[in-house]
Amino acid sequence: MKKIGFLSFGHWTPSPQSQARSAADVLHQSIDLAVAAEELGADGAYFRVHHFARQLASPFPLLAAIGARTSRIEIGTGVIDMRYEGPLHMAEDAGAADLIADGRLQLGISRGSPEQVIDGYRYFGFNPAEGSTDADMAREHTEVLLEVLQGRGFAEPNPRPMFPNPPGLLRLEPHSPGLRERIWWGAGSRATAEWAARKGMNLMSSTLLTEDTGVPFHRLQAEQIERFRAAWREAGHDREPRVSVSRSIFPIVNATDRAYFGGEAGSQDQVGMLEGGRARFGKTYAGEPERLIAELAADEAVAAADTLLLTVPNQLGVPYVVHLLESFTTHVAPALGWKPNTDGPVEGYAI
Repeated sequence: MKKIGFLSFGHWTPSPQSQARSAADVLHQSIDLAVAAEELGADGAYFRVHHFARQLASPFPLLAAIGARTSRIEIGTGVIDMRYEGPLHMAEDAGAADLIADGRLQLGISRGSPEQVIDGYRYFGFNPAEGSTDADMAREHTEVLLEVLQGRGFAEPNPRPMFPNPPGLLRLEPHSPGLRERIWWGAGSRATAEWAARKGMNLMSSTLLTEDTGVPFHRLQAEQIERFRAAWREAGHDREPRVSVSRSIFPIVNATDRAYFGGEAGSQDQVGMLEGGRARFGKTYAGEPERLIAELAADEAVAAADTLLLTVPNQLGVPYVVHLLESFTTHVAPALGWKPNTDGPVEGYAI
């Protein structure tokens, strides 16, 4: 295992039991969590994007703020729903955030998941072309984004511009070199993983797959990764791709951990219906460190990936989430081959 990061959905609720009761709480706490994770030696801080929900939705201001407060940790999304995105405006925002972060942006995108409202992308001004689906539209937006991130000029300059232009066709600015190679596709199936490989995107695979063959989730996901890499080789790309998988993992090292997550011990995969088809959901890992080490060592997809993203319960507050990350990186991850990039304890987050 090369890299470990966290993935936050950025939930908030006005409930007095929640440590994140407003959008402002979540945004400030997300920055604090990323800073603390960097101090802990974690490799990545990733955030989910959902529209029309009490969750994080506009990633680029947050990513830019984290980029300005940190210096080493990767910052990214897991994932942005491309049905809602204008690819040219998105390329400008992403380029600016990546430049602020000195090239640390890892941008996870996808065709989207079931949302809070019916056809929410229509409120953003996007409608599938006649005869196309919303998934087709998301992929069309993605292909435009990938093209403009190359940094090639495509727009005819005004012969009498307000400001002097460089020669030739103009590209979008600001342009961040290298960002095109740090785009990830959140693939929910084996076939979409192969499509991502052909398009030269890294693979981001979460805790569910929108298909079920009857084998355990981790084995089905490992097959997805294998097919992604085979398609990558067949496409002839000149770099090695990256692959991440997400897991819900909760080391139990004290009474508070047991109170929160003791009931998750013995969790199993679940199979259900999602958007009219069978889907398989991965289990939660909860238990003492020794048990987690053994279970994760047997997880074929974790072994096949280079990056593991830990989904975190952000409503429990930054101090407790940092405690979970520290428990994992201290008591579990080293046994799986991970090494932190920095040394030293995190200050001010005692549980």
